[in-house]
Amino acid sequence: MGLSVDVYSPDLTSLLGALHQCQAKPAYLEIFRAAPAALAAVRRQVQSSLLAYHGEGLWLTQPETLDNPSFVQEVCEVAGHLQTLDSAWLNHECATKYIAGYSYGTYLPPLYTESSASVVAENVLLIQDLLDRHCRLTNGASPLVLLEMPPLTYFVAGTLSIPTFFRLVTQWTSCGLVLDVGHLWTVFRYSGAWRTSTLAQFVDNFLRQFPMDRIVEIHVAGLAIHESSVVGCSQLVDREKRNVLPAWTDAHAAPIPLVLFEILDQVLSHPRLTGLRGLALEVDTKPIPLIVDEFVRFSARYGSVLVPMKKEGEGTQESGYERLPRAPLLDSVKHELEAAYERYARVAAGRSEPEGPEWSLPVACADELDTYRSTYLPYEILSWGGQVDAMFPQSCCRLEERGVPLSRFVPFWFRRPRMLSGSYDFFLVKIERFVEFVLEEAPDLASVVEQEANELRRAYDHANEPPMQAVGERT
Repeated sequence: MGLSVDVYSPDLTSLLGALHQCQAKPAYLEIFRAAPAALAAVRRQVQSSLLAYHGEGLWLTQPETLDNPSFVQEVCEVAGHLQTLDSAWLNHECATKYIAGYSYGTYLPPLYTESSASVVAENVLLIQDLLDRHCRLTNGASPLVLLEMPPLTYFVAGTLSIPTFFRLVTQWTSCGLVLDVGHLWTVFRYSGAWRTSTLAQFVDNFLRQFPMDRIVEIHVAGLAIHESSVVGCSQLVDREKRNVLPAWTDAHAAPIPLVLFEILDQVLSHPRLTGLRGLALEVDTKPIPLIVDEFVRFSARYGSVLVPMKKEGEGTQESGYERLPRAPLLDSVKHELEAAYERYARVAAGRSEPEGPEWSLPVACADELDTYRSTYLPYEILSWGGQVDAMFPQSCCRLEERGVPLSRFVPFWFRRPRMLSGSYDFFLVKIERFVEFVLEEAPDLASVVEQEANELRRAYDHANEPPMQAVGERT
């Protein structure tokens, strides 16, 4: 029983102190990617306690990943993080925030197609090979790559069902999986499955097709109406009258709805769930009192679920799926997939309308794609991970005086693809893009916007390289 946490939010020392007071110590912590100094401080603070690692920035769904010269370096940096924490696994979302030169703040799932599954498998094999060669834990083993099934945020595109996609990946690689039950609920909601089946029927059918024997960890996090959506009470009543499910999205700061525990009960009773090693609440950004309350109740309900691991030498249940050889991905297929991802990025950004096989029913569902494009995405660019008018107050004030609304920044952001160099950081991308925007709209504000940008970068560097007393060593 564990917690998936962020080093910075909420404050980890305060959280652990509150849990200790309630005698609700988690058996392990899964730490989200952070600066090496912060990870090392966490390791020192918890001493010999179990730590796991949730990675970020390895865009393993993308066909151009292997051609990126910085990819190997990124994996080697991750290997260093894993060794610092002595983590038995690298958990990474099977999703991306960077597609064909277009940047996003939150994850977009892969195209659920056979060629896409083949690319994911190819990239996972490379990551696992690099970890096997460059990362040794204290017990002599190397960490296992885990793929987490991502959430759907209003839409899905592809030609394969999601369970079939992950079954192909696991037939071609030795990776483990992370199943997030909140993400599973969003699949029920935004694949349109809720129109034709009950939740229990959907979960039963999904689990029957999913490679359950590869699940190593299960996550549970909150769900909520996204803050970008302004939904009046009358609209909520209308939704209930039409039997439309709430437009919840993955929301780690939000309370966990009861329906997720009902799903989890179904998952945990599945006979092919033979490899489970961890059950974790994802609590980054959640208020500490709520974390403590939910973890206490979570532990009471599921504390006896995980059976002791078998000793070395004991047999394990074999997978019920036949292992399949994977033919090398032809260059022509890879180029077709690159083109499909470019269409995907343009559709998500509102620059193109859905077309092509990956947007055809029954697998794809774009019922609420317009909600993503007209509401969620502008919020992401203007507010998520940094409120633009708070980041650049002087520049925004000057732009307003010239009659330049900030809403223009959104189409500017997606006007053309831009190649990135180095590690992906949405906050730094936002700074760079806004400087470009101001220089185009009001070149005379160059000195103003550059000064604000430099101040932001310096402050951000300081925040991400905390003094050694910042985590667990405060006086």
